[in-house]
Amino acid sequence: MKVVYIAGPYRGANAWIVEQNIQRAESLAFAVAELGCAAVCPHTNSRNFDGTLTDEYWLSSTMELMRRCDAVMLVEGWERSTGTYGEIDEANRLKLPIFEYFDELIEWLKG
Repeated sequence: MKVVYIAGPYRGANAWIVEQNIQRAESLAFAVAELGCAAVCPHTNSRNFDGTLTDEYWLSSTMELMRRCDAVMLVEGWERSTGTYGEIDEANRLKLPIFEYFDELIEWLKG
């Protein structure tokens, strides 16, 4: 079973925007699961943890989760996320495939 990391914006100017970012990532994670993959969605892993541990901890821990995956799927709007750019850089360093469009992921899984 392939493991696909969901990368996209988490932070926002207020709690509403953060929740919208989480929901977009969560919806994509479910779509990935419907393809038969294990989806790693850090957005839902740390939902409601704001103000607990440091940003450095959360960024480091989610990066470690991504390193253990087979591919990265980008959430629509990923371009707004500085954290996602760091994840993309690391995924490129590790030679993990990165998909911006769901159809690309489907094609990769086929073959």
